[in-house]
Amino acid sequence: MSKRDFYEVLGVDENASADEIKKSYRKLARKYHPDVNSEPGAEEKFKEVKEAYDTLSDPQKKANYDQFGHADPNQGFGGGGDFGGSGFGDIFDMFFGGGGRRDPNAPRQGADLQYTMTLEFKEAIFGKDTEIEIPREETCQTCTGSGAKPGTNPDTCGRCGGSGQLNIEQNTPFGRVVNRRVCDQCEGAGKIIKEKCKTCVGAGKVKKRKTVRVNIPAGIDHGLQLRQAGHGEAGANGGPPGDLFIVINVKPHEFFERDGDDIRCEMPLTFSQAALGDEIEVPALEGKVKIKVPTGTQTGRSFRLRGKGAPNVHGRGTGDQIVTIRVITPKKLNDRQKELLKEFAEESGEEVDEHSSNFFDKVKRAFRGD
Repeated sequence: MSKRDFYEVLGVDENASADEIKKSYRKLARKYHPDVNSEPGAEEKFKEVKEAYDTLSDPQKKANYDQFGHADPNQGFGGGGDFGGSGFGDIFDMFFGGGGRRDPNAPRQGADLQYTMTLEFKEAIFGKDTEIEIPREETCQTCTGSGAKPGTNPDTCGRCGGSGQLNIEQNTPFGRVVNRRVCDQCEGAGKIIKEKCKTCVGAGKVKKRKTVRVNIPAGIDHGLQLRQAGHGEAGANGGPPGDLFIVINVKPHEFFERDGDDIRCEMPLTFSQAALGDEIEVPALEGKVKIKVPTGTQTGRSFRLRGKGAPNVHGRGTGDQIVTIRVITPKKLNDRQKELLKEFAEESGEEVDEHSSNFFDKVKRAFRGD
């Protein structure tokens, strides 16, 4: 199945700014993340959204994608199709005699690992120290990574001489050329283990669960990553371990919504409070804050509480809390309330139909075109 266009996945156009791409990603990631959405297909959509964002948020990857689409620009000959069973690298070796291949016995860094950490909304705002447990490959302590039984050593492969590769001569229309292949006896390792370590069975590595202490900085946001150097898979032949990348998933809050370093929320007001003005208490990240609502406040009006937002994860100050007013229209009125509203409407110069259940019916009829 062909992949969808990354811009289509995120719901942005090709000229979208980095902020627009990030904002759309946050919205979709919250919607489809498996921790908050159990609907069928949600996890696949989340992965699709993340892949699109990983590409479009990286300037170099985005430039390559804009030019080549989903095709890999590093693959030649029509995207890596084979040439009689040989890839591009084999054809290069065939005509130029190989070379430049990595020594199988040289130290190699271990693979990186990725871990998704789910945080409560306020945990991301204030940060915390925690511990996580990750499964990873570690160097076998019994054989110190050699794969051989203690007291013995691996033997150099007699077939490839320790190179891990075999030179196969072939006659071609261009003359005799040398084609390199992985040694079929040592499988590219360059050595043979006759007596294997009983702990790792010759692998030189064992699977273990490692406890890692992590400091979550205050203000970290959904989708950001933390790098824990040296906590990835063990290296080979004495090489350094890889790194651990912790991807942050922040659960939505029932009242607050994050917008960069600002925190947004909505506060309901009754008709009377909005018309007459009032002093109300608004929940904040820490405690409550009182704000004065002036007379005649309309729905949609916003109040900015300076410094009551999220701390910047890079230490560049603190955002604000933005409170948006929503005036709630009463759904059920008793006779006395209806009478008072009719009097209010008359005092305001409005005509009131005495046979109507309430004067808002006139507005409804106007919208219907009655």
